Amino acid sequence: MLDLHGYGPRLLEGAGVTLQLALLSLLLALVLGLLAASAKMSRSWLLHKTATLYTTVIRGVPDLVLMLLLFFGGQMGLNLLTDLLYDRTGIDLFINLNAFAAGVLTIGFIFGAYMCETFRGAFLAVEHGQIEAGKAYGMSNWLVFRRIRFPQMMRHALPGLSNNWMVLLKTTALVSVIGLSDMVRVAAEASRATHEPFTFLIPVAVIYLMIASVSEWAFARLQKRYNVGFGEH
Repeated sequence: MLDLHGYGPRLLEGAGVTLQLALLSLLLALVLGLLAASAKMSRSWLLHKTATLYTTVIRGVPDLVLMLLLFFGGQMGLNLLTDLLYDRTGIDLFINLNAFAAGVLTIGFIFGAYMCETFRGAFLAVEHGQIEAGKAYGMSNWLVFRRIRFPQMMRHALPGLSNNWMVLLKTTALVSVIGLSDMVRVAAEASRATHEPFTFLIPVAVIYLMIASVSEWAFARLQKRYNVGFGEH
């Protein structure tokens, strides 16, 4: 990368932070999405209502507000819990919710709700007759899930997952407001110092575009793999 008035190395480091943040947030979102989708399809009234409340709140509150609430309110909540632990047990524990952790938790929590709807729709799209056929052949529930339900679900879920990932990737830019030195924050600081915003913001846009392009290629490969035997889509 060009030196960019000495900010080039820092901008590259910020790009690495952004990519780590996006990947860890995606992992958390996938886990939460699968759990929430399972809860929504559960026969348990409590699990269903809890998952519904989760997705409703996330869709109704802006991402930036949630991030600020978790960063500032989350640290206060952790301090209250550790103080209570100290009063009850004498164990002195301090947990610091830094900007990176707050970013991962917030973005993962937000997109877990969107992944939930993607997974739920994909699970419902799997033909129930295929599941019944697998059970009729003597497959266990786990084998039915692994060999029939999951591959079929992924075929339907991948377009939605790809779209959610692209939006999640762009949402990482919000973490700059809570002090994380991602590439957006580095570019903003460099722009203020040099009064040359385009010198730094254009490389940031190019890096985001490169990550998005590689992601599109990867999802296209996955889509092709899971569409084997189902014709062209």
